[in-house]
Amino acid sequence: MARNKPATVVVAVVALLVVVGSAVLLRGTSNGAPSADQYVSELDQVITEPETASVVVRCGANEDRHLNADNPVVSPGIPFGAHHTHEYVGNTSADAMSTNDSLAAAPTTCEDDDRSTYYWPVLRLTDRTGHDAHADGGGLHGNTGEVLKPKSVEIRYDGSPVSPVLPMPRFLRLITGDPAAFTNDYGPNTRARWGCSDQPGRYTTKYPLCGNATTLRTYDFGSCWDGNNTDSASHRTHVVFPLAGGMCPAKTFPIPRLRVTVGYDVPAGHPFAIDSFKEELRDPATDHGMYINVMPQARMAELVGRLNRSR
Repeated sequence: MARNKPATVVVAVVALLVVVGSAVLLRGTSNGAPSADQYVSELDQVITEPETASVVVRCGANEDRHLNADNPVVSPGIPFGAHHTHEYVGNTSADAMSTNDSLAAAPTTCEDDDRSTYYWPVLRLTDRTGHDAHADGGGLHGNTGEVLKPKSVEIRYDGSPVSPVLPMPRFLRLITGDPAAFTNDYGPNTRARWGCSDQPGRYTTKYPLCGNATTLRTYDFGSCWDGNNTDSASHRTHVVFPLAGGMCPAKTFPIPRLRVTVGYDVPAGHPFAIDSFKEELRDPATDHGMYINVMPQARMAELVGRLNRSR
């Protein structure tokens, strides 16, 4: 019996390694796709919102494929500072080196000379090879797969359900969602909203399996401004979200609420995932969006007038 103990120990060690290995693979697979528990068929969240006036700005769906691994809001001046690839509509020059002056002088894909920058992480099919498999933001940062082009992008500004809104200041910078939601234990900044076009009003923080319907990603931005700043150290405290019912917190003022909705035709049966920081394991809850307002002041005043008159 004593001679069998080493063999028993070896078997136990091997079994332990298998268990540990399975635990590691639970949050990511070898082809870059998240594990199966990150995909759902049922949308478990229902969001009911008060009806408000809205204005839609047409900006296309990034047909010219403006992509980079920069983040001009969070990491200005740092090429590849995002460590994942972003998809853009609006301002055609937006990158790490953008300044207010360069953005104001650049062309745009949006109507009515809206030169604002709207961007979010790309969505990839993880069972295919991407164009950037060996590049920064792509494979070198753990984001593998073929970038899936959006089917549609809707840029919408909503009014307030309880009061008139003030114009957004030009060059206002905003972020919504938490790109570090996984390592932050899904804290209060997590605002990922995934949906399917055939289930309006229902959402999930996981990847939805929409079948033949369009897969939707929705980004709602804060709409209560401190009245002074176009940015802050956290990129969040100068514009916060309203309270329940739509009222802004004390010492903040209502501005138009920006909502960006991006739609995709995801091929049925193919695994997909967004880009993320490597340590976030492409968790769907890390979805996030950024915005720089470069709308001409006269155009912003017109938009606000339409929202307030429609109340």
